[in-house]
Amino acid sequence: MKLSTKLCWCGIKGRLRPQKQQQLHNTNLQMTELKKQKTAEQKTRPQNVGIKGIQIYIPTQCVNQSELEKFDGVSQGKYTIGLGQTNMSFVNDREDIYSMSLTVLSKLIKSYNIDTNKIGRLEVGTETLIDKSKSVKSVLMQLFGENTDVEGIDTLNACYGGTNALFNSLNWIESNAWDGRDAIVVCGDIAIYDKGAARPTGGAGTVAMWIGPDAPIVFDSVRASYMEHAYDFYKPDFTSEYPYVDGHFSLTCYVKALDQVYKSYSKKAISKGLVSDPAGSDALNVLKYFDYNVFHVPTCKLVTKSYGRLLYNDFRANPQLFPEVDAELATRDYDESLTDKNIEKTFVNVAKPFHKERVAQSLIVPTNTGNMYTASVYAAFASLLNYVGSDDLQGKRVGLFSYGSGLAASLYSCKIVGDVQHIIKELDITNKLAKRITETPKDYEAAIELRENAHLKKNFKPQGSIEHLQSGVYYLTNIDDKFRRSYDVKK
Repeated sequence: MKLSTKLCWCGIKGRLRPQKQQQLHNTNLQMTELKKQKTAEQKTRPQNVGIKGIQIYIPTQCVNQSELEKFDGVSQGKYTIGLGQTNMSFVNDREDIYSMSLTVLSKLIKSYNIDTNKIGRLEVGTETLIDKSKSVKSVLMQLFGENTDVEGIDTLNACYGGTNALFNSLNWIESNAWDGRDAIVVCGDIAIYDKGAARPTGGAGTVAMWIGPDAPIVFDSVRASYMEHAYDFYKPDFTSEYPYVDGHFSLTCYVKALDQVYKSYSKKAISKGLVSDPAGSDALNVLKYFDYNVFHVPTCKLVTKSYGRLLYNDFRANPQLFPEVDAELATRDYDESLTDKNIEKTFVNVAKPFHKERVAQSLIVPTNTGNMYTASVYAAFASLLNYVGSDDLQGKRVGLFSYGSGLAASLYSCKIVGDVQHIIKELDITNKLAKRITETPKDYEAAIELRENAHLKKNFKPQGSIEHLQSGVYYLTNIDDKFRRSYDVKK
């Protein structure tokens, strides 16, 4: 009878054959080694992943919204009170998204003395498109010298791209693909509108963030998103920089997205045992959980209303939280509540003292610059750091709401776990705002006309002045017959 070669037991004592004994021994050694490797990996996994540095570029020209009200012939306070805006940044045809991104990234690298060889990921969020194929990130690679091994690319969805770039960078560092290097996120836009009601809601600026482990600003593990198909704001016409906007619908989309991400975030935080006294199963109690809240800022007035809306969500879950408010408001039909002016006004008033302490500081930059689109929420975060200060932020949790039309939205949070005074110093926000030149509304319109004339041009030399540009700012010098752009740096 032929014995099977697969037979592993022999003899009445059931001893393993020597060959099988060796195989089992080798397997045990391999398992032991894998356990050691896994333990070592766990010990070396990045801790406290978050923001190690921030830089902001605020264009040096702005227009005063009160003067713009007069120029446009609208009622006094329409822009300043109705929208909550004070000044609006703008650029002429000398600056574009390439130059503004080069400016803020170069300033970040210099401010923190970053070794670009130690950056393994660079991702850009923007909706200001120059090219339907070539990315802004590829242009920024000029600043990385011989380091060409850098992951990441541009990410696009209205004002949400910067947040997606941030999430991608955090995910990369926390993944098995991480190679030990840090990441940089660049986001920003030039927000301009055609003449009409939306024009005063424009703005311009860029933000760069240095992301890595052992950071003083650490992101929490909880985040929630809401995605939906909506035509609230979009840019289908490539012959123009101007968007198509359904203003009232877009405001409703923003509020609805805020509600939905708050509910999702609350459920996740509660399920993880992070909330000691929630308002309900899907409302974590904003005032107890977050120390500060920062929002994407289309206008400062919308943020004021939105903070009140968060408190309304808690009220719907538990009317006893605000006994001074008529409990009937908690039972209103949800869809109707999205546009209910009585609810809006009531909770703006309820939120007023908390807004002053927890939100207002984040709006000082946005009210003076306007909407930076993808950089908006991060400019607001930088504003919070600057005007609250490092000492008062220690151990505090900041909730961030990011929104991009179309639509994509997320609620996420970070905690200040270390000294951020050096970040505040490098941001130098107060000085940057003070050094700007306030131009007339006529000058603003002239700059917008220069941009209109430059759009889609080749064999073109920009006509705008560079006298107002500060040292270290990149600016456009030429577009050749193949649409290739050349830049210089202001000395």
